[in-house]
Amino acid sequence: MIQPNIPDTGQARIVIVGGGFGGISLAKQLKNSPFQVVLLDRNNYHLFQPLLYQVATAGLEPESIAFPLRGIFNKQKNLHFRMAEVKLVRPEDNVLETSIGEVRYDYLVLATGSNTNFFGNKNIEAHAVGMKSLIEAVQIRNYVVKQFEEALLMPTEEAIKPKLNFVMVGGGPTGVELAGAFAELKQHILPKDYPELPLHLMNIYLIEAGPRLLPAMSEASSRKTEEGLGKIGVHVRCNVAVKEYDGEVLQLSDGNTIHSQSLLWSAGVKGVPIAGLPADALIPNGRIVVDEYNLVKGSKNIYTIGDAAQMTNDPAFSKGYPMVAQVAIQQGKNLAINLEAASKHPGHAWKPFKYKDLGSMATIGRNRAVAEVGGMKLSGFFAWMTWMVVHLMTLMGFRNKLVVFTNWFYRYFTFDRGTRIIIKRGAANITKLRQIVQDTRLDD
Repeated sequence: MIQPNIPDTGQARIVIVGGGFGGISLAKQLKNSPFQVVLLDRNNYHLFQPLLYQVATAGLEPESIAFPLRGIFNKQKNLHFRMAEVKLVRPEDNVLETSIGEVRYDYLVLATGSNTNFFGNKNIEAHAVGMKSLIEAVQIRNYVVKQFEEALLMPTEEAIKPKLNFVMVGGGPTGVELAGAFAELKQHILPKDYPELPLHLMNIYLIEAGPRLLPAMSEASSRKTEEGLGKIGVHVRCNVAVKEYDGEVLQLSDGNTIHSQSLLWSAGVKGVPIAGLPADALIPNGRIVVDEYNLVKGSKNIYTIGDAAQMTNDPAFSKGYPMVAQVAIQQGKNLAINLEAASKHPGHAWKPFKYKDLGSMATIGRNRAVAEVGGMKLSGFFAWMTWMVVHLMTLMGFRNKLVVFTNWFYRYFTFDRGTRIIIKRGAANITKLRQIVQDTRLDD
């Protein structure tokens, strides 16, 4: 029988589930604490999700945005990492049941992140694909390149169109950036790689059910984003929802249809809870109800941070904090401070979490972006440069920073992109692609 083989040091043990932004923030903050820290994740790397879309569109290689968790914590003596999948928590015993055996805890922190939310539509879920993991991004790249290869073999324009119609659903940063990246492929890469392909048949659609793109940003930024996407050939449709999709035809709420074999879904995310938590702590979107200290409702020593946490202590965020990296990072730091203070001074009053919004940004394409930072609203080239600097600084590891910067520098002056190869035979359709990735979700 597999055993976790975690040494018993006599210290109180904090078990963190998930090596995403929140889990790493918490673990780092506990470096000099009196706790033994155990980090569990089903993968042995941290994934920088904001750049996943560039892997999916052949802009970056997968290893450029992934960094080994052991490399992050190789100098942190009080931390033990184990690659494991968590199956169940038994709160009454302070035990986690995992794929490598039972793990005891004194404090449990769930930083399991989020997953793609198809809002209960099974047909769309069966035929569309989300983009929350590295394997999904690589398979999307394989699939997209394969669509171009197969389009060359089609005998008529009617047969070609569905292969060259790419639809992104969701007008948040991921959808906007993905649509912009596909537009750049059409403008700069495909004419060189596929001169025989009738690129006038290629269409890129961005569908948003709400009244505007980037709803978390100002109306001015939303307007500039839509205008910028229009200039590079993206068809933006707001106030339109996707009703059905069978893998070939997309049915929209306004009665129109789009013939497409490629539906990329970024319209929403949901939390990733684990079995065994109190039933009244779970809400329909998968998030876990916590108080202002990130303590799970109905528990005494189980905490949740990041995307999975449903905290409503701020009237400005009455529906819960946005599912973004900064919330996870800040909650991780705040919880670490509280736990460490409580261990040294048992009667110490805990500090409630207060979110500090550091701003929002999204890139539209080459030399185009929008950013709202510190009360300033930026757009165009300067916003694009700001977006690049912020993402480079946040990326883990000097090597990754250097590789990504070199890729961006090279692409800017050559109008070229990275690996446009099919590493393994691509999925024949989106349904098979979904089958490939459904068991390889990340704990972010």
